[in-house]
Amino acid sequence: MELRHLEHFVAVAEEGHFTRAAQRLIISQSGLSASIRTLERELGAALFHRNTRQVSLTEAGRALLAESRRALASVEAAREAVAAVNGLLRGTVRIGAEQCLGAVDVPGLLARFRAAHAGVEVRLDQAGSARLLADVRAGVLDVAFVPVVAPPPDDVDLVPLNTEAMVMLCRPDHRLAGRGSIALSQLHGTAFVDFQEEWGARQLTDAAFAAAGLDRQVTMEVNDVHTLLDLVGHGLGVALVPEHVSRKRAAQGLDVVMIDDTLPRWAVSVALPAAQRRGVAVDRLLELLSGHS
Repeated sequence: MELRHLEHFVAVAEEGHFTRAAQRLIISQSGLSASIRTLERELGAALFHRNTRQVSLTEAGRALLAESRRALASVEAAREAVAAVNGLLRGTVRIGAEQCLGAVDVPGLLARFRAAHAGVEVRLDQAGSARLLADVRAGVLDVAFVPVVAPPPDDVDLVPLNTEAMVMLCRPDHRLAGRGSIALSQLHGTAFVDFQEEWGARQLTDAAFAAAGLDRQVTMEVNDVHTLLDLVGHGLGVALVPEHVSRKRAAQGLDVVMIDDTLPRWAVSVALPAAQRRGVAVDRLLELLSGHS
């Protein structure tokens, strides 16, 4: 099995189209098709369902995709290690982060890394923690900064960074404003503004209410912090957020209320693939992080 065949297979799987994959790889479409047929003959299985408009993975193809990504990541890590011995750091580092983590200044970290290692291409993907952890495991991402709600997937290591409390935000004229602290049960029947389900803060809040046996009414779901704060500011619901969010400029004028109950804490970690698939660029990134922690 040749490495280029796996690279071609991953490109077709990600693009869902032979023509786009060929353009991405800068090879002819006929050459790409021949490469995929060679791989299928070698494996004795069809990897794609084909039609005139798009291609999709077969069951065998889905099984191969994750392993192909891991294999390619390991090869790239080996190349980077050799280059580093020769005094060069090159390649690509693919980083994931959930929005507004608090524990790490991701833009600042990436700026320092680029200044120190100009030969490395930096790519950033912002998403919820659930997808980011899955992407680290699958080899789509080299590293991710995520809040931790549950045990990580297999083959993913977590390095803790920081923890903080969750607090409630509401308008000053809300019935619970000005109390300083409340019991979680006092939020029963209250309308909530919250993040979508793959976000760490949403998962923490859902888990806390479930553990307390309380129902919760989420009337509005958003995918960014500033919209959430705007909605709370307009009186459309309350929100449970990590404490650092209450110090944002957009949160000025909102009332901050502590929760008396023992809630899970907002815990941010670095998610890393198994050590054998970790490139030198990721190690250099972590060195910069620890130097500013």
